[in-house]
Amino acid sequence: MTDIRELSEALWNGTRTTHEIHPVGSRFPDAQEIAPGLLYYKGIASANTIDTGDGLVMLDTGSLQDTLALHAAVRAWRPDARLAAAVFSHHHVDHIFGVGPFEQEAAEKRWSRPLVYGHEDLAWNFDRYKRTLGWNAAINVRQFALPIERFRWPAEYRYPDVAYRDAITFRAGELTFHLRHARGETEDATWTWVPERKLLAPGDLFIWAVPNAGNPQKVQRYVGEWAAALRQMAALGPEIMLPGHGLPIFGADRIQAALTDTADLLDSIEGQALAIMNTGAPLDRVLHEVQFPRHLLDKPYLHGVYDDPQFIIRNVWRLYGGWYDGEPDNLLPAPRVEQAREWVALAGGLDRVLARVEELTNAGDHRLACHLVEFAVISQPASKEAHALRARVYRARSQEQVSSMGRNILNHAALASDQGKRDLAGEYE
Repeated sequence: MTDIRELSEALWNGTRTTHEIHPVGSRFPDAQEIAPGLLYYKGIASANTIDTGDGLVMLDTGSLQDTLALHAAVRAWRPDARLAAAVFSHHHVDHIFGVGPFEQEAAEKRWSRPLVYGHEDLAWNFDRYKRTLGWNAAINVRQFALPIERFRWPAEYRYPDVAYRDAITFRAGELTFHLRHARGETEDATWTWVPERKLLAPGDLFIWAVPNAGNPQKVQRYVGEWAAALRQMAALGPEIMLPGHGLPIFGADRIQAALTDTADLLDSIEGQALAIMNTGAPLDRVLHEVQFPRHLLDKPYLHGVYDDPQFIIRNVWRLYGGWYDGEPDNLLPAPRVEQAREWVALAGGLDRVLARVEELTNAGDHRLACHLVEFAVISQPASKEAHALRARVYRARSQEQVSSMGRNILNHAALASDQGKRDLAGEYE
């Protein structure tokens, strides 16, 4: 069994990296007691169980795939302690599905039903998920390289029993649980502070990576407010931190550094983006003129292994600037297929475009090659030659990406062209 504390130490010191032990992709099948009365479980996300002396409290409860394994792990650790409460740090499906077996158990043993705590906006987001089942299935197939033929987005959710707006505190046994709201990765984020244990559970506000503040297929993120929440947490002096993804961090100095460095990164990106926006510049300039602070991205807990820092700029733009990118031809555009046909015709036909794509990709300029080959396929979607080259270009471009999010979405395009399509998860023309 891998010792979680030892592995956390190795990540912090750089003898292991989050490229190897991905905070979202890596699972650890064996739950471990990482401090007295604290059980850590790592599925897609972390799920943490605290023995309060009078029942258990779970801080996040895992995904559908984790439900049975998590219940079994908790029962192997504390066979007879009822689950008194659970806190959902936000509405994402890798954090919210583990309560069910404990509720069934409570009914069978005539225990009181566990109370679920969460922010008041959780309900709206669960309702949103129900309205967008197909959309969420498609975007997650691309983002996580999921099996298209088997993956379905969940249609049923466990709504909170206790919904709060700004802050709420509850007691369980000998412990106090302070829940605080923040807008960050979601507008319904909750971070939890247990002062008696100096224990912090930030949810996905900290994930051992560049924060998931960009995510090209998902709804609005809140970069500045996210940074402010991280600073509030750091001010409390936590000694154990349980990230929403990735391994626990032990020690007040380390936690202080991890939280404030992450806040500094977010503040730098948002501050630079706003400064350029305030000159009236279009999105294209903002995307390519923001400079990412290398001294922060080199930290072992801020590698861009999941989200890409450039994606964060787009969420800053979307929050403060709306959807218009500042390019007047994009305000009321012609259909993309008409644009593609016109540009390909002006270039002298498909063969000339594909020849130029070959030149670019052979020179290693896969970024520009992607633009040209996309127009080639849109203009002539039945062309086997265009799709074969598109698959090659996007596969090469995907392999250049550090972020798993960028890599998977780009590789999805390559897999689609292998089948003569632009996309496998949606109806693309």
